[in-house]
Amino acid sequence: MSAIAIINYDAGNTRSIFNALNRLGAYAVLTDDPAEIKSADKVIFPGVGNAAAAMQSLSEKKLIPVIQELTQPVLGICLGMQLLCDHSEENNTPGLGLIHLKVKKMESPSREFKIPQVGWNTIQHLSSDLFKGIQLDSFVYFVHSYYVACGPETIATTNYIQPFSAAIKKDNFYGVQFHAEKSANIGEKIISNFLNLK
Repeated sequence: MSAIAIINYDAGNTRSIFNALNRLGAYAVLTDDPAEIKSADKVIFPGVGNAAAAMQSLSEKKLIPVIQELTQPVLGICLGMQLLCDHSEENNTPGLGLIHLKVKKMESPSREFKIPQVGWNTIQHLSSDLFKGIQLDSFVYFVHSYYVACGPETIATTNYIQPFSAAIKKDNFYGVQFHAEKSANIGEKIISNFLNLK
């Protein structure tokens, strides 16, 4: 199995990602070394927390141009997916500009919808090899207060308050809003599909 670089920038959900990769027999390294990231066969860009603090950490580690110039498959997870976009309403934060979509704050119309969305929800409109063998309305696990609006780069949707991007793709950059590494067999299959991308 090819080497997987997990980007280390102090904003990651890395332990559960490591565990998921181990179950799949993948060799992974947690690294902030540009050479190691650039030479990996696949790159996972995790993320939990605040967009502005995450971008500040990437800047301090000089990882912004490194990520922007990657040519191998890259998978952003949760905040990692949001940072691939142009801009986030969270603290009015510029993103990496790799996928031209906006990150918006969830606004609840009633007490029925709690923010953040925490828990299992279904995915629809699957349109990528990332979802090979995944059925419509499969359940995956979300924890988020911001969402990526739907657009041409959307490859899966979820509905909570309104439809939004559950997954996005442009060129070699993929992103999933849900925590694939915490989404049981479905999430494991999605990660396996990512590892098998050419």
